[in-house]
Amino acid sequence: MMYDVIVIGGGPAGLMAAISARSAGARVALIEKGHKLGRKLGISGGGRCNVTNAKPLPELMENIPGNAKFLHSALSQFSNVDIMEFFEGLGIRLKEEDRGRVFPVSNDAATVVKAVVDHVYALGVEVMLDTPVARLMAKDGQIRGARLAAGRTVEGKTLIVATGGCSVPKTGSTGDAYPWVQALGHTIVPPYPTEVPLTSDEPFIATRKLQGLSLRGIDISIWNEKGKRLTTEYGDILFTHLGISGPAALRCSHYVSTARRRDPACLLRATIDTMPDVRPNEWLESLISARKDHPRRSIGNHLQTTHPERLVAYMLHQAQVAADTQLTHLSREHMNALQTAVKALAFRITGTLPLEQATVTGGGISVKEINPKTMESKLCRGLYFAGEVMDVHAHTGGYNITVAFSTGRLAGRSAALSAVAESSPDTVRQ
Repeated sequence: MMYDVIVIGGGPAGLMAAISARSAGARVALIEKGHKLGRKLGISGGGRCNVTNAKPLPELMENIPGNAKFLHSALSQFSNVDIMEFFEGLGIRLKEEDRGRVFPVSNDAATVVKAVVDHVYALGVEVMLDTPVARLMAKDGQIRGARLAAGRTVEGKTLIVATGGCSVPKTGSTGDAYPWVQALGHTIVPPYPTEVPLTSDEPFIATRKLQGLSLRGIDISIWNEKGKRLTTEYGDILFTHLGISGPAALRCSHYVSTARRRDPACLLRATIDTMPDVRPNEWLESLISARKDHPRRSIGNHLQTTHPERLVAYMLHQAQVAADTQLTHLSREHMNALQTAVKALAFRITGTLPLEQATVTGGGISVKEINPKTMESKLCRGLYFAGEVMDVHAHTGGYNITVAFSTGRLAGRSAALSAVAESSPDTVRQ
């Protein structure tokens, strides 16, 4: 049987591509190497399924550090608002939480996965589970189908690769598609970890003095050895036995990975502003005021009124001020050092955890070889891409899944329009 559209990959991008293509009137086959669809969708948002982010498009784009400009057309055609309408149309009630994150009211990813997968089957998409692909088939610059690992060939007029990257391999994202598309002339930007914890060799990390300590509502900045700030991210962090994790640290990982890919020997450091809502001079003035009002109070006790005890110990170590020093005995040098510890607590960053432990993959199929208006390959007619298999990535918080749904929808519709119009233009649904 000749399909109009073959979709490889049953994750968020592949599911949306199959739905979009079938809704446009195409005969669609969805091929998944695993035993069920939607595995990555089922673990997103901590198992609650963060289906998108409700922030306005310009702000949403700011949270896509990996080739956001390439995604402008896809996001304009199928935005976060469209994604919310899609899920509500499936009967999934949604709610918006902090920082624009959108979840199902059920707080259960399983309800979302079931609704989407049921919709795929209800539309009449032919689903092939436990079906690994060996390679893509093309002739004279035109895609012809896919050769399965079992030896059978699935023929199609168009084909969408939506196999994901290399992160979270337990969901099936193991980089399978890279050699397939390389064989057709495509360039692969070497994969690298993003949205992943940062590592440090500082003694306080090695001795686990701050392990398990969480800081909320801080600013963390990453600096290179020339003193250039690479990024500043706001949010929460968690100290671990290897470095730092938490949403704000994960958002920094793109910039750390990018810097180290350019220069593996580069020296990076992080600074934490533990009180970002307070200006440096304001904090210093408050300390001077406290010294007048409570001259015999120790600096250790004073700092513990606003900071966790373990963090205070590290800040005092960095400032080289004894914890029992009375406020009245603080010198101007002491106060300046303490201000730095509070507003720019510094430590070395050696890199990130490996790609296998990342939430998101950076790198992938070069977007320079993909038409952003259709997601079609510029090198092979009828070949389309969707989601994380491309060199696109975003921060956590509903942004990555938005990219997956948006590019999946565009690729699916573009492939269907091409394939169905070739056979019978009148059957294409608007």
